[in-house]
Amino acid sequence: MKHPYLAKLVLPILCAGVGMSSAHAQGIGTVSGRVLDEKGDGLPGVTVLIEGSSLGGSTNSDGTYAIQNVPAGPHTLILSFVGFSTQRQAINVTAGQNTAVAALKMSENSTLLNSVVVVGYGTQRKQDLTGAVEQVTEKQFVKGQVSSPEQLIQGKVAGLQVATNGGAPGTGSSIRIRGGSSLSASNDPLFIIDGVPVDNRGIQGTSNPLTLINPNDIESVTVLKDASATAIYGSRASNGVIIVTTKKGLQGETLRVNVSTQNSVSTPYQYSDLLNGDEFRALVNTRGNAQQKASLGTANTDWQREIYRTAYTTDNTVSLLGSAGNLPFRVSGGYLNQQGLLKQNDLKRYTGSIGLTPVLLNGNLRVDANLKGSWIDNNFSNQDAVGSAVRFDPTQSIRSTESRLARYGGYFEFLNNDGLVEPLATRNPVGRIELSRNRSTVKRSIGNVQLDYKMPFLRALSANLNVGYDYQQGQGTDVVKPNSAILNGGRLGRNNQYREENRNRLLEALGKYNAELGIGRVDALAGYSYQNFSYRTYVFDDRLANGDLNNNQRADRPINGREYYDPSYNLQSFFGRVNYNIKDKYLFSTSFRADASSRFAESERWGYFPAASAAWRLKGEEFLANSEAISELKIRLGYGQTGQQDLGNDYADYYGYQALYDPSRVTAQYQLGGQFITTQRPAAYNAFRTWEKTTTYNVGLDYGFLDNRFTGSVDVYQRDTRDLLLTVNLPAGSNLSNAYKANVGSLTNKGVEASLNVAAVRGERFNLNFNANATLNRNKITELDANSANNPNFRGYETEGIDGGVGNNIQINSVGYQSNSFYVYQQAYGTDGKPLDGVVVDRNGDGVINSLDRYRYKSSRPQAILGFGSNASYGKLNLAFTMRSNLNNYVYNNVRSQAIFVQNSNGFVNNFNREVLDNNFTSTNPQVIQSDYFVENASFLRMENISLGYDFGSIYKEKANLRVSFAVQNLFVITKYKGLDPEVFNGVDRIIYPRPRAYTVGLNFGF
Repeated sequence: MKHPYLAKLVLPILCAGVGMSSAHAQGIGTVSGRVLDEKGDGLPGVTVLIEGSSLGGSTNSDGTYAIQNVPAGPHTLILSFVGFSTQRQAINVTAGQNTAVAALKMSENSTLLNSVVVVGYGTQRKQDLTGAVEQVTEKQFVKGQVSSPEQLIQGKVAGLQVATNGGAPGTGSSIRIRGGSSLSASNDPLFIIDGVPVDNRGIQGTSNPLTLINPNDIESVTVLKDASATAIYGSRASNGVIIVTTKKGLQGETLRVNVSTQNSVSTPYQYSDLLNGDEFRALVNTRGNAQQKASLGTANTDWQREIYRTAYTTDNTVSLLGSAGNLPFRVSGGYLNQQGLLKQNDLKRYTGSIGLTPVLLNGNLRVDANLKGSWIDNNFSNQDAVGSAVRFDPTQSIRSTESRLARYGGYFEFLNNDGLVEPLATRNPVGRIELSRNRSTVKRSIGNVQLDYKMPFLRALSANLNVGYDYQQGQGTDVVKPNSAILNGGRLGRNNQYREENRNRLLEALGKYNAELGIGRVDALAGYSYQNFSYRTYVFDDRLANGDLNNNQRADRPINGREYYDPSYNLQSFFGRVNYNIKDKYLFSTSFRADASSRFAESERWGYFPAASAAWRLKGEEFLANSEAISELKIRLGYGQTGQQDLGNDYADYYGYQALYDPSRVTAQYQLGGQFITTQRPAAYNAFRTWEKTTTYNVGLDYGFLDNRFTGSVDVYQRDTRDLLLTVNLPAGSNLSNAYKANVGSLTNKGVEASLNVAAVRGERFNLNFNANATLNRNKITELDANSANNPNFRGYETEGIDGGVGNNIQINSVGYQSNSFYVYQQAYGTDGKPLDGVVVDRNGDGVINSLDRYRYKSSRPQAILGFGSNASYGKLNLAFTMRSNLNNYVYNNVRSQAIFVQNSNGFVNNFNREVLDNNFTSTNPQVIQSDYFVENASFLRMENISLGYDFGSIYKEKANLRVSFAVQNLFVITKYKGLDPEVFNGVDRIIYPRPRAYTVGLNFGF
């Protein structure tokens, strides 16, 4: 790879003797040669030294070098350059002569600091970066059963938290970079796929739009973390940026075909620890009333094992990569068939991609065309069965011959005295699955064409045009048979049909200037961006036929959907950036972006987001240039502002600055005779809402020691968000239809990030590498609104509802505390150390237990996020693993808090976790449900992935290559948390779809 920059100047080499003209007599000579990169081009700036001496220099612009006054005899020549593997070459110098060394070729080491990193609107050498940027390449990705791009980098990047929201196929992930910066607005990062910023809004029919991208097509994922790196994206970058780059063809490359297949077997990692049938019968017979005892059955049914299964997955990709004349290309097709642990739950995905990268007009025009398409068929099963299996009576059989239950498909259900299903009872988990059908089809196409043209009259100037789109369509049906016990608004059965289309259109035009200017090199760009988001949903009549609810009736088929246009919005932006590099030592960058969003009134529409950063690369200084101990050392300083306008997807989130009337939906229509009339109602609005703005300060250090055996970075940052957009409830009697979002406060995130890569062993056959990263983040709300300053009784805004009671919340946003802190009563304990039923501490000492005795306690946010991995290879054998850990993250265990034995006259009892045998909780008052007793430390260490691979190398007359691998995901979790899984992102465990343990066998064949 060529590096068109000036070679470094080196002080004249000291003479070894007196009198330069008597070289032969002194026994000295000259060494000369040339250094090439992997493509055979001259490599400038390479440090060439005679081992054990100060004799040496740097290669010129064409890669040549000459070292004078070298003592005669055998020596070792050492070649080193940041980003390339150090090379050693034995030479023998003849006195009085020039010793010509054959051209030496250096190979790139992508793990080192000179690797090319994708940044906003371009690429940079990592050693030139002034912001907090980290790139993960294909070699470092998490291996095994991975169905979504964000899962490739779990545990790999400091400051990045990726938590999958359960174990169902295609489940989405909660992604946070440096903790998030908002309360009610979005905290999701911006995803950019091959130059197209995609919409964070989901699509009906899938729980994760990113699942529509085939991870096997991805070459690298870059995470932009601080504002100096993200501000070029302005309004959508407050929560960081993740850039996904797919694989491309190369000019002149011969055709290569690659076939990969991975086949997995998944099992539940563990089950909730519940009472079995005998234990449950003994408990009810001891504590229950007559009705509850009479309701007991004689079976021993493990409902969790009745709804779960061993699941199988196959993931296959075929790709063709090569060059047809001057047209480099890559074409791929993929098929994924993934079963879920829950019976009848599966996902089938078909993907295709085309990438073309020709260079035309004598090298002046570069084209990058990308087209990706996917088709997913989902069978969601009825995931409410997951919670039902934890709560349903284990003494009951799955089916019953009782005549009253025939109308419910013969599945056992609790009935009331009228012979109808008891509305308060838990439904039969198996019946939920087998009497339901929830399927969808989702299609997505994303593509763009980028044209980059170098101006013939000024080679340093180029123009770039990027036109792209992202189209998604989802449709499906959610059917519950009318003989199911599931009630739908008081009626039996359900037949809901849905359809939605999302469109995202992009136009970007920019100019770039790259040239030597003054004493350094300038890289500048300026451009314009327009992006439009439009949404269309379809409304279906899903009402059931009139008639007696108890009749075994069928739901009417929905009529054809009527088009309904959801709000659309657009973003327009002007942006610019200038990077200035002085002698590879002093690096400066500044950017500015002006954004306009149609979500705000004209007076508040524009937001302005500046950024500046600088770095001092000490390794470029003379006093470190020849240091063997310090391979790289750079100090970075950064400042920048970003904005937030992604308020949500409700109508008011798009046009909430206007005084409008909302049309009522089907559930709020008036019936006049046989006709349903749509009404209008006034909507709350806020004409003065404006951008959330986040200012980030960052200090960083990049380092490399001992020939880059130790590399990494450390960053210290502070992120201050002001004009927080928070959902504000309207006072009673306002006669408006909804709450609205207002700019009401500010919060601060402070943190430290560190990463370390260790090349412990480098050898011809054995290599051993370690990598680790750590993130410490503290979040605090510093202001909310006038209430927090003027009203001493104002405690904050409660949030995060829980199961148990009506209107109970378990978290709160308060000034001076972390966002979403738990808001609980303090549990009282007896002399035996056991909790006292219904007794909490009177914290304010007023003799009355009420909401004023609640206090803020812990947070679901981990105080530390750790990642650790290793890669060892011996010959053709490779072993790698990735581990993740969260420390001091707390979870409210809503499953335990529901395990309260209450005597009632309904004749049923829900199952319990085994802990209920040790306590005597019977009270259902809020003091018990909202007790800190149920807030648990959920720190964990998870073995995310471990893989073993063997590369057979060239086979079949050296025309093909073969690699086989075996991987295990979610091998173990070490935690003290009493629930099923400690990784609950929002901090409230209502029982999640279990994350599976997957065993994967992979085969990769290329020719």
